[in-house]
Amino acid sequence: MQSDPVVTNPQFYRVIFENDRLRVLEYLDRPGHETVPHRHPDSVMFTLTAFTRRLSSGGRSLDVDLPEGVARWLPAQKHSGTNIGETATHTIFVELKEPAPDTLASGTPEPLGLLSN
Repeated sequence: MQSDPVVTNPQFYRVIFENDRLRVLEYLDRPGHETVPHRHPDSVMFTLTAFTRRLSSGGRSLDVDLPEGVARWLPAQKHSGTNIGETATHTIFVELKEPAPDTLASGTPEPLGLLSN
């Protein structure tokens, strides 16, 4: 199954820069838009607009409300998303291509959502 967001959701994601160490994606949607499941590697997300989204994965969901102009760490994860707010979601993702260290204990759920650091 293909899980690259640019392939699974090309109407929302586009590559704006890529080299052998990282890839930079732009994401833009409107209220009510939904993505199909896709995977992100470890990334930094920068919000260009304030927005409210629902992230879902494996029967779990998390509502995220972020202001404009913040950077957040996004640990590697697979999810789908829905714009549940009243504004567009416009973000930049800087995806790392280096493999992440294996820090999840066996049976620990994969991360969902954002971290502030």
